[in-house]
Amino acid sequence: MSPRTLVVALVAATLALAGLVLPGSSAPASAAPVQTLEWTAGDSTDHYLSAPSTAVAGETTIVFKNTEELGSTMSHTLTFDTSTPGYNHDVNLNILANPYDDKNGVHQATVTLTPGKYRYYCTIQGHTKMMGEFVVTDGGGADTTPPTVTANVTGTKDTAGNYVGSATVNLSASDSQSGVDKVEYQLDGGAWTAYTAPVAVTAAGAHMVHYRATDKAGNVSPEGMSSFTVVTGQPGDTTPPTVTSEVTGTKDGAGNYLDTATVKLTATDAGSGVDKVEYKVDEGAWTAYTAPVAVTAPGMHMVHYRASDKAGNVSPEGMAHFTIVSSDTTAPTVTSEVTGTKDTAGNYVGKATVTLTATDAGSGVGKVEYNLNGGPWLTYSAPLALTVVGAHTVKYRATDKAGNVSAEGTATFTIVEGDDSTAPVVSVVVSGDLDGSWSYIEDATINLTATDTGSGVDKIEYQLDGGAWTVYTAPVKVTALGTHTLTYRASDKAGNVSAEQGGSFTIVAAPPGPDACPDSDLRDTVILGTADSQVENRDTGDGCTINDVIDDESDYSSNEQFVTYVRAVTQELLDGGIISSDERNLIVTAAIDSGIGGTTTEPEPEPGKKKPETKNPGMKKTVKTPIRDV
Repeated sequence: MSPRTLVVALVAATLALAGLVLPGSSAPASAAPVQTLEWTAGDSTDHYLSAPSTAVAGETTIVFKNTEELGSTMSHTLTFDTSTPGYNHDVNLNILANPYDDKNGVHQATVTLTPGKYRYYCTIQGHTKMMGEFVVTDGGGADTTPPTVTANVTGTKDTAGNYVGSATVNLSASDSQSGVDKVEYQLDGGAWTAYTAPVAVTAAGAHMVHYRATDKAGNVSPEGMSSFTVVTGQPGDTTPPTVTSEVTGTKDGAGNYLDTATVKLTATDAGSGVDKVEYKVDEGAWTAYTAPVAVTAPGMHMVHYRASDKAGNVSPEGMAHFTIVSSDTTAPTVTSEVTGTKDTAGNYVGKATVTLTATDAGSGVGKVEYNLNGGPWLTYSAPLALTVVGAHTVKYRATDKAGNVSAEGTATFTIVEGDDSTAPVVSVVVSGDLDGSWSYIEDATINLTATDTGSGVDKIEYQLDGGAWTVYTAPVKVTALGTHTLTYRASDKAGNVSAEQGGSFTIVAAPPGPDACPDSDLRDTVILGTADSQVENRDTGDGCTINDVIDDESDYSSNEQFVTYVRAVTQELLDGGIISSDERNLIVTAAIDSGIGGTTTEPEPEPGKKKPETKNPGMKKTVKTPIRDV
């Protein structure tokens, strides 16, 4: 084996333990990629030699070069971040390249990018400063909308609003579709010039800047214009400040900061002097820097920073990358529980279920793992149901988010063949008050019980009146009157099901109470005196008929008194649902027609109301107008 081949083999073996593999050629894409993005790496462990900063959405060829020609003698990865907040996580890319691999360190893959921001980094231990980000804009569809461009003029002003010594023109353009291709400006009627950085204007006098932007689809924005005046002052400062960062704190062996990382920013400007320093943590808002910034949230972080001088010059944006982990040094606690049906020797019959539980009061549980009978370590996500007959050993461990690993635990047990072939025994008792014909009065309660001396009862089910099978969990109360059919069965934990059994029972209404009117008036209709209301003379519920409850034989001082009495009694019958409103009107009309107590004169009817017609036309009337508001 050649030295180069040996190096590649050793690298591949080492990185395989970390979950990385040497990539092969990507499968050809179904359509031509919209772009190719290239990253290069050399012998540095803190930065990539080159990397893109922008891209458009769509299928993309990623090229990663880590070659001898670029000065590299070591392995690097190009890995896309899939967990840090504020970035796209839809591309799972992890390319390992080595100058001595079978592709001489040149690898490519095809991915699909979506609009937003991506973060990339190197996963090799000690190379964690190799990271960056790039922005993807929407490149799909026919873009007919021009970009938006704005101008901001900065600098030191006098009391008249003129810029002293110099004025700096800052142009900013955006395009939500194909993306900005270029920004141009024209100063005082001169030639159009590509804008690449803020433009410092130092010539004294009035100035006018025109500006425009073009997107990648060729759409050009309307021209904008900004005018200002520069007056003579101190020599104009056109140099932006210099700003640097320093991250301090206690580190672990992997270079991560324990609990806290403090970011200190320092800016200098030899011209007009530093005006302000700003920073933002991850995707937060820009904030004025006044003192070192302490970051405590566990995870990977990116602090962006910039500085402006008093002449309006703004430094390029800098970035500081670091990772914070908890200083937790205590391993998690992990326990196991084996459940199932045991025989008298303590063996599990047919099946055993292993449940693992881990806790960590510090950084929290990161993962739980197990191996079965000496096999590979696997991630535990749910209880393990084992059915293979024989002796078993389950080893288990847990790792917290700070990287602490618990001591291994062990659970041993034996599974034997299930020999339960006997179905459970199920019985029923229907309880309730019975009448003389063995019918249940008003309701009946179904009570089901089952026993199984083998694997044990799993469930009891019942079916009422041919309905769906229902799992029995508590006594079932049945109240519907009539005859009911009940079918029931039970299953044990070995899967044996009892034969279906069943029967029927009847529920009847409660018998009526004692007859309050044993000598009832059983005439067919309600008759008051000699006036027939034509309303059915029905039972009121206690053995008394309507004729029984309306007393038309007592002495009344006037017909009006009798009618008032009848109104009150029929209102109770109406409220009790024994008669209808129309039937009440007929009964009250009969009370008026009866003449009991003498005659009375009714008030005139309300407009629109008609006198109810009598159903006893042969009876002599004693009133001339119909009753109202019965």
